[in-house]
Amino acid sequence: MSGGKPLEDLTSKVIGAAMSVHNALGPGLKEVAYQRALSLEMEKVGLSFEAEKAVAISIDGSQVGLLYLDHFAESRLVVEEKALSHLLTQEETAQVITYLCATGTHVGLLLNFGRRRLEYKRIFPPKNVSRYRERINRYLSVTRQTVSVNPLRIR
Repeated sequence: MSGGKPLEDLTSKVIGAAMSVHNALGPGLKEVAYQRALSLEMEKVGLSFEAEKAVAISIDGSQVGLLYLDHFAESRLVVEEKALSHLLTQEETAQVITYLCATGTHVGLLLNFGRRRLEYKRIFPPKNVSRYRERINRYLSVTRQTVSVNPLRIR
């Protein structure tokens, strides 16, 4: 750790990879293109990662949905990519905080490839994690269960 920031070396490597991607592609593409390009660039610089890592969310032992991390670098850094034409907002920051709370991870990196210059933020979990647990439903991917309704009681 250099400079005293948690995972500073790792976040610097990911930011460098993201800058290479942004320099090569520029703004204006869909998020998935930047995700794939970042995967290639992180491989090139020797980082291990999981792309689209599924994280199960459970309540009282029952799985209620999944969160998908864009990248989970070195099994300790949540990386969330965006391709937004506007500046990053508190909503995007809150999404990463939710991911940190759900995974127990201590550092997140939020990247926005959609502007003329790459925008990035290092994000840390709050001291009061329970406040963010209520936000988790916004980001859950749940499989909808269909219920058969037979109002005419046809058999």
